[in-house]
Amino acid sequence: MSRPDTYAEEYRFPTSAKEVERLGWDSIDIIFITGDAFVDHPSFGTACIARYLQKFGYRIAIVPQPGWKDDLRDFRKLGRPRLYFAVNAGAMDSMVNHYTAAKRLRHDDAYTPDGRYGARPDRAVTVYTRALKSLWPDVPVVIGGVEASLRRLTHYDYWDDRLHPSILCESGADWLCYGMGERTMLALTRAIEQGRSREEIETLPQIGFHKEGAVPAEGPATGLPAEDTGGKMGPDDSPLVLASFEECVKDKRAFASNFHWIERNANAWRARPLIEAVGTGYVRINPPLPPATTEEMDSFWDLPFTKRPHPRYKDKRIPAYDMIKDSIITHRGCFGGCNFCTIAAHQGKFIQSRSEASILKEVEALAATPSFKGNISDLGAPTANMYGMHGRDTQRCQKCLRKSCLFPKRCDNLDFSHERLLALYRQVGAVKGVRHAYIGSGIRYDLFLDRDGFLDASGARYLRALMLEHCSGRLKVAPEHTEDKVLKAMAKPSFAMFERLRKEFDRINREAGTHLELVPYFISSHPGCRLEDMMALRARPALKGIWMDQVQDFMPTPMTASSVMFYSGYVPDAQLTPVFTETDPEKKKKQKSIFFRHKK
Repeated sequence: MSRPDTYAEEYRFPTSAKEVERLGWDSIDIIFITGDAFVDHPSFGTACIARYLQKFGYRIAIVPQPGWKDDLRDFRKLGRPRLYFAVNAGAMDSMVNHYTAAKRLRHDDAYTPDGRYGARPDRAVTVYTRALKSLWPDVPVVIGGVEASLRRLTHYDYWDDRLHPSILCESGADWLCYGMGERTMLALTRAIEQGRSREEIETLPQIGFHKEGAVPAEGPATGLPAEDTGGKMGPDDSPLVLASFEECVKDKRAFASNFHWIERNANAWRARPLIEAVGTGYVRINPPLPPATTEEMDSFWDLPFTKRPHPRYKDKRIPAYDMIKDSIITHRGCFGGCNFCTIAAHQGKFIQSRSEASILKEVEALAATPSFKGNISDLGAPTANMYGMHGRDTQRCQKCLRKSCLFPKRCDNLDFSHERLLALYRQVGAVKGVRHAYIGSGIRYDLFLDRDGFLDASGARYLRALMLEHCSGRLKVAPEHTEDKVLKAMAKPSFAMFERLRKEFDRINREAGTHLELVPYFISSHPGCRLEDMMALRARPALKGIWMDQVQDFMPTPMTASSVMFYSGYVPDAQLTPVFTETDPEKKKKQKSIFFRHKK
């Protein structure tokens, strides 16, 4: 990875008219509007897309955290881009960034200089896009990032406690790029630059758009397929026509049924287009691109990231940057399929891994940085120990519509060997200047354990290496709950897996003479969870001696099965199974408080 030692102008993205003038530009191709402070690091989506488009010769400028309460001067200061505006809310959904699960306002923002609160609006993508359209109605606006991606179709908004239509309708954006967008954004940019017709652009994969008029006659005219397909994609590539937004508002079962098919297509290698009527028009979501190859993944990282905040922030501290500045991302995606998680909906189910050479190149560059103290804070990804994992028979994967390769049971096609990952850890540890490479990301212990012990020899070696070589003192894991009915609603494995992990963890601690801590994370008030389930959790013998302070109250976020359950009262499966949901704020609070009573 190329890393300039200084902020040379040719490596920097301008954020002001003066910076554009210093570069000698007579025009800007694309102007990014983002809710985060701008950090030129591959952990931040704005930097990833901007660097990738820059690689192909496009002039990119960034407007971070523009003011929206004044005369919109920040939206006007760089003028009109040659091609389009690109809008995102930042690395987090703006509502999750602003509010707790109890809907209380947070008082800090890790993605803002000095952690200052109030630098972005609620529902930032919609606010930013409307501002741009009021100033430049004829300039295309492309929305993306987590907030737009996970609100691409009808979704439950916890903070309004009602359904919202696609963010395309509420914002007025021209195009939506969902998921990890390097390849899609390049194709879309070239199409706009070439003056392609709207009809031509509408065929691009991994985009969404809103269109006035009746739902096209192609594909099923109304409703949904009557039966579950058993996880297999048929030869029909015609669109799936979902229940309309208005139908979902009237009937919670229609909303839950919609999500069943949305989720299946989001997790498919070969998906079908989705069409959802709203008002006098409809939203169409085109299928995603196939998973990125290793070569493509490497190309996303082999770019001149400075890996620093923009110089405009001078000595101001950006807390989120402090947390990731010495981290290394190894892959994208997660096949765990937890019902409350948005990772697969945004990054995809299939693991897309960088090559060892690409990762080591970045590690060597990091180790050569004067400010590096020898400790990689995190060598991982959403689930650290999924690096390099895939189906043994790729043809089976291409036909599969399972949302999880691990739940309700591990897929027999999954290659779960940890040998490649262990070899990578050894290579990283051998790089001059690296003292420790910690694993700060989550791990899935059901990838190397079952209730009877280790799945293979590589799994046993992995846990030992993880504890003794890559743990800073506390190993964080996420059983999420202890009771089977709640775990089933979460799509998480049996608590017996954690009990086995505790046994192996304690054994390794004794044998090595170490005093590492095991830190489990739990969720209260998840759909399916009652007060008595939290009391049963607290009483579990396997948790004895563990300092229990890692619990969060369930927060429904857009485009998760759990949020659909919370709102509708149905599991979004083919049968629409009813499920208990605790929606009373005081009772939710009581569930969480039960967890902490042991401290008194």
